[in-house]
Amino acid sequence: MDNKSIARAAIAVALFVTTINMGGCASCSRFTKSVGSDVNGGMDRTVTLYDYSGNEIRSWTGKIDLADTADEVWFDLNGKRVNVNGGIVVVEEN
Repeated sequence: MDNKSIARAAIAVALFVTTINMGGCASCSRFTKSVGSDVNGGMDRTVTLYDYSGNEIRSWTGKIDLADTADEVWFDLNGKRVNVNGGIVVVEEN
């Protein structure tokens, strides 16, 4: 085998191993879910808002694509924007 063939074989093996390893990668799985949520307009989720004493204030369920900053969480549900400023927000996939 010449050097070009060996180099091509090495690259092919490296790409194959990288692809196999990324399939089980947790951060890769999270990235895939995030992209899917962005493309599909959200995921089936339940968002629950609690006060700082742990009492539930409100809960929303539906196809939700969240956005957040350090100060707020917001999402659109049934054509209406929901902004949450303060409290404890828990998001669960259904």
